Amino acid sequence: MKKRKLGSQGLEVSALGLGCLGMSQSYGTPDDQESIATIHRALDTGVTLFDTAEAYGPFKNEELLGRAPKGRREHVVIATKFGWRIQEGKVVGTDSRPEHVREVAEASLRRLGTDRIDVLYQHRVDPEVPIQETVGAMAELVKEGKVRFLGLSEAGEANIRRAHATHPISVLQSEYSLWERNLEPRIIPVIRELGIGLVPFSPLGRGFLAGSARRSEDYPPDDWRFSDPRFKGENFDANVRAAATVRELATEKAATPAQIALAWLLHKGDDIVPIPGTKRRKYLEENVGSVEVALEADEIGRLDAALAPQAVSGPRYNESLMVFIDR
Repeated sequence: MKKRKLGSQGLEVSALGLGCLGMSQSYGTPDDQESIATIHRALDTGVTLFDTAEAYGPFKNEELLGRAPKGRREHVVIATKFGWRIQEGKVVGTDSRPEHVREVAEASLRRLGTDRIDVLYQHRVDPEVPIQETVGAMAELVKEGKVRFLGLSEAGEANIRRAHATHPISVLQSEYSLWERNLEPRIIPVIRELGIGLVPFSPLGRGFLAGSARRSEDYPPDDWRFSDPRFKGENFDANVRAAATVRELATEKAATPAQIALAWLLHKGDDIVPIPGTKRRKYLEENVGSVEVALEADEIGRLDAALAPQAVSGPRYNESLMVFIDR
């Protein structure tokens, strides 16, 4: 698989990464054996970027990823995230105090079974801690060789600028897809101005763009989609109609809807590396096939128009989660 550069500090990864969250929570029953087989298959196909976080599980996902690439560490770019206060196995708020940054980084290194974190993200901006202080602590870990590159997740324009002025930021991770275009007006211009790469999470709209979505009530209460506003009632119906163009174009090009949605992202710039999540080899292989799908300018225009922000119904998060988005 071709490589892409993220940022200007030397970070280079496969054009498509693998999001590992769903291997441990939020999307059905975990299956560690199949998840580890999926990670190994990803490596075989040329995927190098693997995304996790201390909050996934919590902690279980880092431990899982730490077990998987034994003997192949040199081919793996491990990205993990910190920034939450976790008590009794539950996320109860943000915590990006400098002393906490070091504490959680050391714990992540132990769980991952490695001597270095390739990309360390602040998972969410902490409104109680100036981002310059947080990034300063992250930069100390870079100096010590425990972290190679720094990233932010769901940060807004002002904090991106403040962070980057403190220490170069290589990558921003945020939700971006045909289904969620909130980065286009202000955030993407800023990171391109500063030379920061973009890693979109949920590039398939939590399965909606892959054509596999069901109504929220068809999922168990512990599944993310059960409470996702876009999977509910009239929002679901409107979004099925909006996504019809993805399905139509997939048929025309002998591809799958997931491949079309990922190809759209890949065509949006060489500084973009999506991380579709899966715990199944068959879906991984389908997703990897997107790098071979070529879209013409008129086809990209069709997709842009069909899933313009006004065509997508419902917010991407409920109110309790939106408060953690720095905009």
